[in-house]
Amino acid sequence: MLSGAHVHKADLLNPDAIAPLLAAIKPTHLLHFAWNAVPGQYWTSTDNYRWLATSLLLLQAFRDSGGRRAVMAGSCAEYDWGQASLCHETTTPLSRHGAALPYTSCKLAMRELLARFGEDAGISTAWGRIFFQYGPFEHPSRLVASVISSLLRGEPALCTHGRQIRSFLHAADVGGAFAALLESDVAGSVNIGAAEGLSIAALVNMIGAQIGRPELIRLGSREAPAGEPAILLPDTTRLRDEVGWAPRFDLESGLADSIAWWREILA
Repeated sequence: MLSGAHVHKADLLNPDAIAPLLAAIKPTHLLHFAWNAVPGQYWTSTDNYRWLATSLLLLQAFRDSGGRRAVMAGSCAEYDWGQASLCHETTTPLSRHGAALPYTSCKLAMRELLARFGEDAGISTAWGRIFFQYGPFEHPSRLVASVISSLLRGEPALCTHGRQIRSFLHAADVGGAFAALLESDVAGSVNIGAAEGLSIAALVNMIGAQIGRPELIRLGSREAPAGEPAILLPDTTRLRDEVGWAPRFDLESGLADSIAWWREILA
């Protein structure tokens, strides 16, 4: 149990488990992250439809138990990557081609349902669009984790050309941003990400320098995914000015924290 917190376990994909749990707890605030996010699987998995359905059931049960504010997690994949560069919540076009993928279409649908349900039910809602993150407990096949673990094992870190411009936010700061959004009265979509962008090459070279194995970085040894945008960054103005949130980690200290965690895991 976390300090000051009580943990209640339930299978959210079991419809019969949701309403009794919320009726017993009677929460005033809901922060919902649960979804299929397994790398290489989540884009096309039919589990996305199950999570869409169960998320709506969760929202209805939350309303029925007296809930007042609900915040759910979206994704930068909702933006049209063919037109995206610096993504703003209200002016950057949302995905059309990408909506053919179950993950993107279900996230887009859930955002619309959350906003409409909030209006109809009289509860406050917001939608946090997560950009690129990293940190302890990350899936080992994701970029930062795979580069760190490869270098710590003394193995080459196989990367694409690295010219893509992205921003990366430590997972603890992602959680902190969502907590601040939940505690605020800000409505609608809010980008959750780091304001500063850099190339993938610069990122992996930072990791190589911190670990002391820069010679193991292999830029250009993998093909970049088809259709991947050259620049994909969040406009974090709403997060900064309306929510009033700022990150605890800069990239250097965040990477150091992740490297320390992986050292312990691989020891």
